[in-house]
Amino acid sequence: MNHFETQVNQAIDTIAAVATPHGRGGIAVIRISGPSVQTIGKDLLGHLPKTRYAEYLSFLAADRTTIDEGLAIYFQAPNSFTGEDVLELQGHGGPVIANCLLQRVLQLGARLARPGEFSERAFLNSKLDLVQAEAISDLIDAESEQAARAAIRSLQGEFSKRIDGMREALIALRMCLEASIDFSDETIDVLKDSELKRKLNAILVDIREIKNLAKQGALLQEGISLAIVGPPNAGKSSLLNRLSAQESAIVTSHAGTTRDVIREKIQIDGLPVHIVDTAGLRITENEIEREGIKRTLAEIVKSDYVLWVVDHTTTSIGDLQFWQQQKAFLKDIVVDERLIIIRNKIDLKQENADLSKEAGFDAIKLSAKTGEGLTLLRSYLKKRIAYKVTTEGNFSARRRHLEALTNTEIVLANGLLKLQGHQFPELIAEDLLMAQKYLGEITGQFTTNDLLGKIFSSFCIGK
Repeated sequence: MNHFETQVNQAIDTIAAVATPHGRGGIAVIRISGPSVQTIGKDLLGHLPKTRYAEYLSFLAADRTTIDEGLAIYFQAPNSFTGEDVLELQGHGGPVIANCLLQRVLQLGARLARPGEFSERAFLNSKLDLVQAEAISDLIDAESEQAARAAIRSLQGEFSKRIDGMREALIALRMCLEASIDFSDETIDVLKDSELKRKLNAILVDIREIKNLAKQGALLQEGISLAIVGPPNAGKSSLLNRLSAQESAIVTSHAGTTRDVIREKIQIDGLPVHIVDTAGLRITENEIEREGIKRTLAEIVKSDYVLWVVDHTTTSIGDLQFWQQQKAFLKDIVVDERLIIIRNKIDLKQENADLSKEAGFDAIKLSAKTGEGLTLLRSYLKKRIAYKVTTEGNFSARRRHLEALTNTEIVLANGLLKLQGHQFPELIAEDLLMAQKYLGEITGQFTTNDLLGKIFSSFCIGK
């Protein structure tokens, strides 16, 4: 059964879930949505509260004894989050009592909601688009004020409005182009090639602008990943500890201390950075250490950037033979676009931190022990990924949005080339239609059911 069939079969179900985090707290919220809400509410509460009013009531068991007491709020369709009848019960925040109340609701005919099913129903009932639905999850997962503010802007529809505006411009342009095809023998007003080029160029400018904004939003939400790699005893674990401001990794003078990957998450001016410290790369017969090196190579493949740490006191700048030996560990892994050399232990040579070039790569001198050069490294990373520290104008975005915008840019650029080459207008119209489809994938007008399942299944239960 595919995701669409699941939606159809379960659309008539009434769903319920605990909407607050598991554990003890001030309150626990049970959320119920669907066609049986009124029946469940009357049986559970004795009567249905006035719509959109909070009423303090007893929550009743089947034998009419009280399970709990608290607030009940009824939202009548379509004026609710999901667009269906919704009932929210706010009881005491203990896990046992919350589960007892949920089980009572399930006994009355509801079923347990899937992760993200409330938001999915809101999307299917046109209460919000796909970008806004994702923004709910992004707001919950936000790890910085910048990320939270960006998610709120997307939830309020700022990103969607920009996308919808470009889609409408493409539709209007395509209609004019297709009219010129359909009525080529008749005297009607159609766009001249020069006007078509101007409008297509204007849309491309908008696409590139919003793509840059979306890139910032994706960075705020998803961040970047850094793999710290290099030979043993170069100071990789010390660098991790310095960046994370805690003793995450054991540091000793013995080579091969780190044998498994160690993960930490930090922030650089609101940018989430996922750091992985790895086993030192060297030839070894130790089976455990060899497994650690195998995992190191796997992390290199997955990471956005690779910090290759070397001991500045034992390796010479520009030693190509050394770098050939190091790169031999990588086998078929390509890191040229992602590799950043870190020359550690400058404190032992009484040198200053700086940024230079070595073996064709950017190289930063620093001391993980004293912290000198860490500010330079942070600034370099922000500049390298074009991260802008601002709380104004950003909206939350995801990599799938960037991919769709990139695809839109490509097909529109192709359409412009065809127009300049005086190719058949039917081919240009097809490019405009593809661009329209890619933009529609962002907000959900054109979206595969598999994608919907993937997006909403990552949500919390109760959202």
